[in-house]
Amino acid sequence: MRRILVIRLSSIGDIVHALPAVAALGESFPEAEIFWAVEKRYAEILEGNRFVRRVLELDTLGWRSRWTSLRTADEAVRSLVRLRGLHADVAVDFQGLLKSAALAGISGAPLRAGFEERWLREPAAAAFYTERVPAHGRGHAVEENLALVERLGARPVPRCRWQFPLPCSPEAEHRVDEGLAALGARKFMVINPGGGWTSKRWPPERYAELVRDLEDEDGYRVLLTGSPAEEPMIHGILEQAKTGRAAYFPSTLVEFMALVRRARLWVGGDTGPLHLAAALGTPIVAIYGPTNPARNGPFQASDITLRSGGPEDRADRRTHWHAGEARRPTHLEGVTVGAVRAAIRQRLAAADGD
Repeated sequence: MRRILVIRLSSIGDIVHALPAVAALGESFPEAEIFWAVEKRYAEILEGNRFVRRVLELDTLGWRSRWTSLRTADEAVRSLVRLRGLHADVAVDFQGLLKSAALAGISGAPLRAGFEERWLREPAAAAFYTERVPAHGRGHAVEENLALVERLGARPVPRCRWQFPLPCSPEAEHRVDEGLAALGARKFMVINPGGGWTSKRWPPERYAELVRDLEDEDGYRVLLTGSPAEEPMIHGILEQAKTGRAAYFPSTLVEFMALVRRARLWVGGDTGPLHLAAALGTPIVAIYGPTNPARNGPFQASDITLRSGGPEDRADRRTHWHAGEARRPTHLEGVTVGAVRAAIRQRLAAADGD
């Protein structure tokens, strides 16, 4: 294989979970050139990745929402021409959607690998693959992705040797150090209360109670993080908590990674920031609801996952059905503040003992 096209367009956690598989490709085929097609909003996760020769930034969401614009149509066509111009020998689709599988087909790669139809969110995507790999029984999402590249000849990689080449910007490191110094946060934990789906989020009022309870935690500052869209929720949590030991720490994605590298603990739900924290080796207390932590959760043995009871399936959990009608999901319930508080103490004690 001379040229390998990797397709994992989004989102943060899924891109992170594909990193060890791409590293395995790079180490197993050191002479190959690896290209990665990704949504432009997530491209910075791949900056400086030593296994990736070139990052092809796409804007498929923008194309779909603005397709009537001639400028958008021209941008899409030029991107697809660049994709075709890579002359890839192999295309590996980690995403398993019709659009990602179609990109594999458009690339012209004679060998196109993806998961078997029954493991795909959009089963019709399998029609674009020449090699279909089962995902069942592999465990974590990282292991499923590794199975895909092992079928192509990549060497097996044990969990203790998973590689997550994430960017480390000196400028971002400096800005984070300045922000921490201004807050006097020499010893701190990060709480990330947001998430893509409401059903994966712990209620904001419980985060507020937790933040208030952490005020007496042996000198720790509590820093809340989130996307710009989550700022109102974060400020609401801080207002309810009424403690001077907690603060909002706004950051870019690369700055967030710099912050988490310095944190003694990360607390939150199944969201992109959790998977970044896991990849960076930060101790974690995770709060899970409808998603399966065995597949999508932190993978260090000493990390702690608390899970709310409730149905789990492979369907889209952004909505739930009742009496034939789709309704917006509620926040996950069933995990108490006391349980999270106890898990934090336990995980900090384990981290201090390492």
